[in-house]
Amino acid sequence: MTTHEGECADDVSASALRVFPRHLLPAKRSEIARRASQIAWVTAKHFTPLALRSARNREVDPNAFARPLRLTFEELGTTFMKFGQLVSSSPSVFGDEVSAEFRSCLDTGPAVPFDEVRRTVEAELGMHLDDAFAHFDTEPIGRASIAVVHRAALHDGTDVAVKVLRPGIEKRVSIDMDLFEPMLTIVARTTGEYAAGQLVQMFDGFRLQLGEELDLRNEARAIAHMQKLLRVVDLPLVTVPEVYPEFSGARVLTMEFLDGVPVDDMARIAEYGFDPAPVVSQTVKGFLMTTVRWGFFHGDVHAGNLLLLRDGRIGVIDWGIVGRLDRDTHLFFRRIVEAALGDDAAWSDIAAHAIKQYGSLLQEGLDMDHEDVTMFMRMMLEPLLKAPFGEVSLVEILNAPQAKVAEAKGIEVESRSLGAIYKRFREQRKLRLLAEAEGIYESDFERGMFLLTKALMYFERYGKMYMSDVGIFHDEQFFRAALVADDL
Repeated sequence: MTTHEGECADDVSASALRVFPRHLLPAKRSEIARRASQIAWVTAKHFTPLALRSARNREVDPNAFARPLRLTFEELGTTFMKFGQLVSSSPSVFGDEVSAEFRSCLDTGPAVPFDEVRRTVEAELGMHLDDAFAHFDTEPIGRASIAVVHRAALHDGTDVAVKVLRPGIEKRVSIDMDLFEPMLTIVARTTGEYAAGQLVQMFDGFRLQLGEELDLRNEARAIAHMQKLLRVVDLPLVTVPEVYPEFSGARVLTMEFLDGVPVDDMARIAEYGFDPAPVVSQTVKGFLMTTVRWGFFHGDVHAGNLLLLRDGRIGVIDWGIVGRLDRDTHLFFRRIVEAALGDDAAWSDIAAHAIKQYGSLLQEGLDMDHEDVTMFMRMMLEPLLKAPFGEVSLVEILNAPQAKVAEAKGIEVESRSLGAIYKRFREQRKLRLLAEAEGIYESDFERGMFLLTKALMYFERYGKMYMSDVGIFHDEQFFRAALVADDL
């Protein structure tokens, strides 16, 4: 794998990370029909008990639909499980009950026959498996919906993890995406305008995310980019795996094997004989640092991707999903940190961003001028920024204004017809397709915010586990240094 045209080997800015989403070919009608039949059968299987209960005029708890919906998504696999993970981090769109249920939606899949793994690796690398690897385990150590991971060894003795895309995964995703669009159109006709717009943006970001994950060279680039960042910050306890480009490609990624235990496995970590709190603290600081300083962060920091290593470091793996904040959101997040560190002037900028994001809603819908919005934002956020991990919700820091905004939106939406909502949904889809035809991808803002919210949910949990009495920005010197860096 080589550096693409336009990339700079020494540039650490978020814009330096170039990604190349794989464009999916349209599926055949017969393939879509077969998949649609499967979706209908699986959905009926999980929802029939509720349907029968309703048919007998028995009361059905509205929240009872969440579990069969999750089970349906898990059985349908791949695209549905990936979307289910977005549902889990989007309570403002799907509701608290559904989002909470989907937090247990695991990204797993069946094993791939080893002969197919071998064929994929050999075709991608252009060499026999034995020529590339001295040893290659036939059983996978990881099975996600898009790829499987096998442990292997290079001929120089280096232990590696080899990530291999599932055979035919591009076609399956293409079919599912063709089916998702009409499904979301139906949903848009039965929801509010605000939620419909969010669904459109979520779907666009989701589509781009899958396109990126289907080319493993994007993950290799993200790892290389993070290695650059770690070289310019003081985080010696945080590491990412080394990539071996000569044994990697679009469908195969060979990386250093990091042997550790998930960050939430406290029993096994205790066997290592060292205090994990300083390591977790550096990881949290590293996440906030890269987000504040460069607008770049790991987008899927569940415990299995944060491994406590025996040498006292933490290994951050699986860089298939990365977040990139647009300029305005990056500045907003940075100003939040500056406000937490005592910059009173930052609150006015935070309010300006909220007003820009929600239009005139905060000012007219809630009868607030700029000064009122500034006081409102400070009143909501300042206590959260100063509280220790054990008493704070990190997600609330980003989403605090949404309750008020949603309330005002509800008033606005009540006066609009479902036809208007549907028309808005279709118009936004058309604009996205036109932008894509011109080679313009404009969904990074929403995608970045969804991923950031999801990541903060995980870090909130880890902070409560290991740093419950420590403030989020307790190391003020570290963050002040980040804010005055000359590469901002």
